[in-house]
Amino acid sequence: MEAKDRTPADWVAYLARVHEGLQSGLEDLNRYYEGKQDLSYLNPELLEELGDQIRQVVINWPSLVVDSLEERLDVEGFRYADDEAAAEDLWAIWQANGMDEKSQQAHVDALVMRRSFLVVGTNEKNPDVPLITTESPLQMQVDRDPRTRQVRAALKRWHEQDPITDAVTDRYAALYLPNETVYYRQTSVTTWAETDRDGHKLGEVPVVPLVNRGRIMKPNGVSEIANVLPLSDAACKAATDMMVSEEFHAVPRRVAFGIDEEDFVDQNGNQVSKWSRIAGRIWAMTKKRGGEDGADVVQFPEAQLSNFHSTIELLARLVGGLSGLPPNFLGLDTNNPPSADAIRSAETRLVKRAERRQRSFGGSYECMNRLILRFRDGDWDPRALNLETLWRDASTPTFAQKADAVVKLVQANILPVEQAREDLGYTAVQRERMRQMDQDAVSRVLGEDIAAVYGPKPGTDTPAGAPSEA
Repeated sequence: MEAKDRTPADWVAYLARVHEGLQSGLEDLNRYYEGKQDLSYLNPELLEELGDQIRQVVINWPSLVVDSLEERLDVEGFRYADDEAAAEDLWAIWQANGMDEKSQQAHVDALVMRRSFLVVGTNEKNPDVPLITTESPLQMQVDRDPRTRQVRAALKRWHEQDPITDAVTDRYAALYLPNETVYYRQTSVTTWAETDRDGHKLGEVPVVPLVNRGRIMKPNGVSEIANVLPLSDAACKAATDMMVSEEFHAVPRRVAFGIDEEDFVDQNGNQVSKWSRIAGRIWAMTKKRGGEDGADVVQFPEAQLSNFHSTIELLARLVGGLSGLPPNFLGLDTNNPPSADAIRSAETRLVKRAERRQRSFGGSYECMNRLILRFRDGDWDPRALNLETLWRDASTPTFAQKADAVVKLVQANILPVEQAREDLGYTAVQRERMRQMDQDAVSRVLGEDIAAVYGPKPGTDTPAGAPSEA
């Protein structure tokens, strides 16, 4: 069936089926970020035999890769291309919707699970402030036009749970189409009943994908952790093996000669378990060393674990090469402390990766703002086609170094003061307050100078003893 012939019910069934097919892969990526992945590179029969006696040691490099990048993605405002001042109205809507916090969550989900979503809608409580929500790919799926790659339909599914039993009580869905949004409640496994409909007549789906590393043939993105997952699995296996070896080989082992199994008893004369004997926690017997029965105990030297250390260190270097993380982020210390220039040089790739994400994510935020203006004003604003997203500098220079460079550029008339304040990381609200302080200072100085030269303004009270105007 062609897309233009699909009814809303057809779209719900189609998008739900596509989303179910992708759900497993998204959940796997989410488990890796949270450090809850299964143990890999271990014989299944051995794992079944050991059962609960072995627990995985998780080296959560996927989380480190994502968080190190996300920490450098901070939105600081929006601006029209033909206006140096920030778009204060758009920033106010951003703040009213709590997007400072929500945007961070959207960035994490996009980096981990390839994409997240921004949804714009009418705010029933305050129509002048459109509603913005961030959505997880675990709950939302979009369909793109293969010719234009624009979103032509989107479906969000969610459910409510009993707080005591965690049982799912009700399932809901929202279908976003270019000219309407349709709401549903699930009545059976395959049946959805329409509960409400909003005919907004936008001509555009009010859903904006926030895509990580989108490609021409993969417009829905690629996970930031895809390259490091095999290395993370190998490191977790090596670390787990190291802890098992520490249990059985790093502690000096002993061999007993001329001793029967029943000779191993505790302080009360009760026979100890096999695991207690292996761990060497209790060593008590009735036979004497060197006696007629030839009883004797020999201790072997403990095993070294440096081979595991070298393996994990090699894997860490490979992760650093693939992800652009500096060595110190992965715990790889050098003999000599690095200089400030060396630290900045090591972060070059990470900074460039962050700037690439700022560019792609910024485009999504600009589309979001165009929808916001349409919901608020009832018409499309041509100026919004040239919106820009303002980001905090992704690099990590010291404030003193950055301030010194900015001051020199201002003194050389290369950079205006307003741009300097923006480069130093001051928010739109702080910059507005600074502009007001500058105006107050100028007014105060000019007012004092004029009064000293020309006297008080006509009509003001003349001080006592002063000559009046002729």
